[in-house]
Amino acid sequence: MAAIRALGPVDLKSIGRDPMLRGMLFIPLVIALVLRFGIPALTAKLQESYGFDLTPYYSLLMSVVVQFPPLLFGTVVGFLLLDQRDDQTLTALRVTPLPVSHYVAYRILGPIVLSVVTAVAMVHLIGLVEISLGATLMAAIGAAPLAPMIALGLGAFAQNKVQGFALQKASGVLLGPPFFAYFVPFHWQLPFGILPTFWPFKLWWVLDAREPYPWLYLVIGLAYQGFLLWLLLRRFKRVLIS
Repeated sequence: MAAIRALGPVDLKSIGRDPMLRGMLFIPLVIALVLRFGIPALTAKLQESYGFDLTPYYSLLMSVVVQFPPLLFGTVVGFLLLDQRDDQTLTALRVTPLPVSHYVAYRILGPIVLSVVTAVAMVHLIGLVEISLGATLMAAIGAAPLAPMIALGLGAFAQNKVQGFALQKASGVLLGPPFFAYFVPFHWQLPFGILPTFWPFKLWWVLDAREPYPWLYLVIGLAYQGFLLWLLLRRFKRVLIS
């Protein structure tokens, strides 16, 4: 709570004065509305004109949607970290009463909570698939660690916003290969597991298909993402004290 009281107003002020970050907060709502009304219309058009049924691929589309909030909020927090580095806020933090561990916990838990809430809201606002709230929550939790991973990755490896933009664009590779794993048999999907985004993809597909043992993919995904997050955290702490 001390970190929230100390850093929350600072973050809100930083987002408020940056048009790009301010605009990014509305992207989930815009995307949800576009998909809610646009995809059914596109499905009808494709069926009428080409006899192609898009409906079987709704699950694939929603597996991307559930990962969008973590990637978005991770990017926002990552750019906040870069702003604070430029403003020497991170350096000043070392001489304030706020422990570094509280600062790091705030940076990790904040985007996770926002990602879970936003992902659940987007899935049910879009309404393309019939899935329970509990299953959606499980899928959102499975994808949420991507947010601090993106944030800490930007904060740990980018020296400025220019490098941050480059890294953010490069992170798009995390979504591409697992997306295509949907079209191959299970034993060919496993090599894609080296990418942390594969496990949220797979978790959603299993939940939507109502296959058994979805918790297995949740546990494996969280464990792997947790390991990668630990590595990024070690790097980020070195940046804080350098």
